[in-house]
Amino acid sequence: MAQVSALIDTLKRELKAQGKTYSDVAAQLELSEASVKRLFAEKNFTLQRLESICDLLNMELSELVQQMSKEQFQLTQLTREQEKEIAHDLILLLITVSVISGMTYQDILDTYNIPETECIRKLAQLDRLKIIDLLPGNRVKLLVAPNFHWLPNGPIQQFFQQKVEQDFFSSRFDKANEKLIVSNAILTDSSNAQLQKKMERLLSEFNELMQEDQSAPNHKKHGTTMVLAIRQWQYSLFKKVLK
Repeated sequence: MAQVSALIDTLKRELKAQGKTYSDVAAQLELSEASVKRLFAEKNFTLQRLESICDLLNMELSELVQQMSKEQFQLTQLTREQEKEIAHDLILLLITVSVISGMTYQDILDTYNIPETECIRKLAQLDRLKIIDLLPGNRVKLLVAPNFHWLPNGPIQQFFQQKVEQDFFSSRFDKANEKLIVSNAILTDSSNAQLQKKMERLLSEFNELMQEDQSAPNHKKHGTTMVLAIRQWQYSLFKKVLK
């Protein structure tokens, strides 16, 4: 199932890279657009339909599989030692997050007050850590996968929880580009698991949009953070009256 999921994710990225929409796929498969969206959400394609979509993309199914295999060799996580090295250096952390988000060397210089020599030195450090290839002209080739994520409760995640959490939630979340939703419910473990899967799909879409926006002019892009959280939890005051 993991291989099927990875193949469909690769297919979605290839469709977006070629500017193809769900409407185009629907016309190719002679289905409604809603049916196509459901197929992608459920990742439930027959081999015949996969081959038909590949025809739309002017590629062989074998090429799609090769592309998936290539992506799977990319980093999806760093080691704890790598994260620790990055978390202990604020400028290195800033540049790491920037390049993973698709910023170029020049974008970083244009956005942050970092001397060129220091920026190059930090990029060279990321090259040594095998997170990027630093190419001639200070061009950056990212070596992490589109579904890259920090280690759960690892050094980077702990840093953001300790240093950024309070600042992040200090907003009233009442601007057009902000939203905070808090909802409470009593759920079974099964429903909780279903919601976690949907959160993972939303994260995948978040990463795909980041990939799409890499070609947009830097002045039209803004640092954006999404926080998704779910847990079995009650207010500590409520716990005092539990049996």
